[in-house]
Amino acid sequence: MKSGNVTRTIRVLLADDHAVVRKGIREFLEEASDIVVVAEAADGEEAKHLIRRHLPDVAILDVRMPKATGIDVTRWIRNTFSSIGVLILSAYDDDPFVMAALRAGANGYVLKTAEADEIIAAVRAVHRGQSALDTTIAQKLLTHLTNERTSMPIEDLTPREREVLTLAAKGLTNRAIGQNLGISDRTVQGHLANIYAKLQVGSRTEAVTKALQLGLITLLEEEG
Repeated sequence: MKSGNVTRTIRVLLADDHAVVRKGIREFLEEASDIVVVAEAADGEEAKHLIRRHLPDVAILDVRMPKATGIDVTRWIRNTFSSIGVLILSAYDDDPFVMAALRAGANGYVLKTAEADEIIAAVRAVHRGQSALDTTIAQKLLTHLTNERTSMPIEDLTPREREVLTLAAKGLTNRAIGQNLGISDRTVQGHLANIYAKLQVGSRTEAVTKALQLGLITLLEEEG
């Protein structure tokens, strides 16, 4: 490191119920010049105690630990020391573990099979306030959110809302839609707001795309 550059040391608490695992993780973490492990915990309750004592910048937690799981500790950190970053380092990539950890407030989720430099990068990212997800975990999260979104119940559109959205899908402006249907621009805006709410989207493009996917509208010209 060049003289004159000041790099703040990232103080880490490491919690895992396997001593050999903790030793291995600690060794490669401390090979990074900007990371120091200030405490180690063998279970969730000890992790809470040591977090109170040391106030680390980042807590690295295993998911499954005695007395309190990594998810329990994550939730406790968010309620007690919200500024502490949480990185879950786990052998489990099962959806329930991943989603529970992220919903509890974890900033990152990395698998123990990751390379040392990937875990170090994840610690740094969490310390900067960024998310850090293993590639496998990120794909699972994306799939979960996509499935969750498409499985949410959609309130049916009224005939008038379908007309408005069909014209919007053809590229007409609010004014043109209003002229076509004999209603005001403001009324068109109101219909679009209702459509967004029902389809759980935030834009005209999303609304059109989702309505087409769900078969609520069609761009085929009617015969006759």
